[in-house]
Amino acid sequence: MMNKLRVEVCYTPSDYSYFKNDFEIVVVIDVLRATSAICAAFENGVKSIIPVPTIEEALEYKKKGYLVGAERKGQIVDGFDFGNSPFSFMKDECKDKEIVLTTTNGTMSIEVSKEAENVVIGSFLNLKSLCDWLLKSNKNILCLCSGWQDKFNLEDTICGGAIASILIESNKYTSNEDSTIAAICLYKNAKTSPFGFLKASSHRRRLKNLNLNKDIKFCLTPNQTSVIPILKNGKLVKL
Repeated sequence: MMNKLRVEVCYTPSDYSYFKNDFEIVVVIDVLRATSAICAAFENGVKSIIPVPTIEEALEYKKKGYLVGAERKGQIVDGFDFGNSPFSFMKDECKDKEIVLTTTNGTMSIEVSKEAENVVIGSFLNLKSLCDWLLKSNKNILCLCSGWQDKFNLEDTICGGAIASILIESNKYTSNEDSTIAAICLYKNAKTSPFGFLKASSHRRRLKNLNLNKDIKFCLTPNQTSVIPILKNGKLVKL
């Protein structure tokens, strides 16, 4: 019998070091809202996105005339063009542009995993096309959840569980980690209504308090795009 490939779910960027040498593909997930916004951006014709971990770096790009999105704790950082709402990236001014993005959680995950052989962006928005591509890759895959300020969160874990579940059901993949089993269980519980399941989650409450329910609904609606953003030479481009 052929050895199966592995898929695992890592809950936070700080846990990444325990996994990092075993996987050729890292799928970075930040459902609410960075990776959803990135997928929406490429669907809307953005040319490329430069992810940066700090506000200081983002500011340097802003001074050079780049369009820059900057978000901290769910809100737009003063002095920047927008935050990380997917709808910000759907404007005509973003088309064919190179955009810079820094966020509380998502860009941190991209930063910690950038040395991996392949780093791709995952969300509910591109779930089916991403999984189709991953199944053809014949590589070991790590779903890296961004969490919230380096702590576990539900929405990223559920998305990681969805990816792992689809890959394992193909019979080409297996998993060894309890983190993956737990993520799949959570996904199966949430599958019929992620919006309802996440009603009590901390980040959904946080965003709701900022009147961002429209963003939440959009980010939790699967398969709105077939784009797969991939990291090449420090920039995200469309695969």
